[in-house]
Amino acid sequence: MQNKKVLVISSEVTPYLPQTEQSVNAFQIPKSINDAGGQTRIFMPRYGLINERRHQLHEVIRLSGMNLVINDMDMPLIIKVASIPKERMQVYFIDNEEYFKRKDMLKDKEGNLFPDNDERMIFFTKGVIETVKKLNWSPDIIHLHGWFTSLFPLYMKTYFADDPIFEESKIVTSIYPKDYEGGLSDNIKDKIAFDLSDSTAYEAIDKGEHEKLLQLAVEHSDGVVLSGENIEASILEKISTAGTPALTFEESKKENAYVDFYTTHILS
Repeated sequence: MQNKKVLVISSEVTPYLPQTEQSVNAFQIPKSINDAGGQTRIFMPRYGLINERRHQLHEVIRLSGMNLVINDMDMPLIIKVASIPKERMQVYFIDNEEYFKRKDMLKDKEGNLFPDNDERMIFFTKGVIETVKKLNWSPDIIHLHGWFTSLFPLYMKTYFADDPIFEESKIVTSIYPKDYEGGLSDNIKDKIAFDLSDSTAYEAIDKGEHEKLLQLAVEHSDGVVLSGENIEASILEKISTAGTPALTFEESKKENAYVDFYTTHILS
């Protein structure tokens, strides 16, 4: 992994949010890449519950100020950055008052999904990609964590397909056990249509059910990681049918598992 660039994108990262399987992975994986001589950058949303003063977040003016069109509306993009203490890792935060100021992440205090999560996903997806372009930082691997990042492979292989900075980038998707029922929105496809005119590319997404989102992500990914033991059967079938290289949950716990997986199955 010497000098290889890995972009880690997650809806959760410790120490900025409570420890979960996903937030810990989004910290430990880039740490292992750095230890192996690689370079990493981490992106996550700047939820309102993140204490900016404690974690020393600051806005990057040269990266902020762009407006992203979401559902036919101009939404301002704000970029903040912080460094994880004692680690050589920078974390970039995608921020917007409308989408991320609230004091909860993807669900309200009653455990219900926010009705605008589909727009938040699109904003996060486009915001990360546009920021990486501004940084002029071409990743060898883009590693995604959680269903909130599941639109990235679709956008990378369609909307941003001709962008030279991602020309050689490989996409790895970490799939976690299902954590919500039903769909995200009846209108998710209409909102994607503002960016992607060919509806056949995302017709199967339906209303944004968990398994449909992850099946779509698998379809456009170069590798997957099973980050849990109870992954939906339909997703496992999609991985098998597509012949996508997969790192099992058991294998992922081994020392240097991700470096070996990247080197052997993704970059080779």
